[in-house]
Amino acid sequence: MLLRNIKARRGLESMTPVLECLWRGGLDVSVESFESLPEIGRDIVRLRDKSDLVIVCGGDGSVSSAAVAVMESGLPLGIIPMGTANDLARTLGIPMDLKAAAQVIARGEVRPVDVGTVNGHAFFNVASIGLSSTLAQRLDPVLKKRFGRLGYAMAAIKVMTRASHFSASITEKGRRVEVETYQIAVGNGRHYGGGNVVEASAEIDDGHLDLYSLEVKNLWKLALMLRSFRSGTHGAWREVRTAKCIEFTIETRKPMPVNTDGEIVTATPAHFKVHPKAVSIFAPNNGSQDQDWRPALYHR
Repeated sequence: MLLRNIKARRGLESMTPVLECLWRGGLDVSVESFESLPEIGRDIVRLRDKSDLVIVCGGDGSVSSAAVAVMESGLPLGIIPMGTANDLARTLGIPMDLKAAAQVIARGEVRPVDVGTVNGHAFFNVASIGLSSTLAQRLDPVLKKRFGRLGYAMAAIKVMTRASHFSASITEKGRRVEVETYQIAVGNGRHYGGGNVVEASAEIDDGHLDLYSLEVKNLWKLALMLRSFRSGTHGAWREVRTAKCIEFTIETRKPMPVNTDGEIVTATPAHFKVHPKAVSIFAPNNGSQDQDWRPALYHR
């Protein structure tokens, strides 16, 4: 079952090299195109009994929208990265070249990975409240598709000029802390935001979530902190609160939107939870001897 988001940044590129590669790998491919993210889960539910694996052609939002249905189906998941940031593919070492990504699926090795959820909505990379949510709401889809990461940067500058901090409470293991912050992010994977790192030691199969809260007094201090966000060492700054846990609850005075992998899906109060190794994704082995790397069984 190959599901193609024709509205993704590269969604209209030729699929011929991808399909030929999959066919040569012994896969009989059924192609379904979609234009809205809710269609993905419905397609998987409708076709799962006729399929041995699911392939999503799109960006991080498309893949995350498939996550709950994939979890319930038990089918392995393939990714053809056609989005703008493609952070999940980056985390898993999946090539950005479409044919090379198809070859990863054809080889048949899968990696079990964690899935994060917030109020029942799945995410692979990060879920956030504050700056990133505002950016997701204000990012022009045309700008995003035309300029890619540069489009994100242009929109981010506009958001930062108007941003204000907010009050929130973070509950972890029964302990509640009150904060004044510009952003709270909860990461499941490693990469987000076009290559930023959630936390230096974060992995997508480590069984916990990584939280940070951006509690700077002057938002423009972020310019000095950018390099640390690229490497995941931002927790070294005293203005950045960090935590690791399997569950978090975040509450705000008024409901605030929650952004998961680039899509607004819910609002606060928000309950975050990790589901360890809930989905198996086709990914390069890169010589790993870890027992969690294993061949997929296409035929059940």
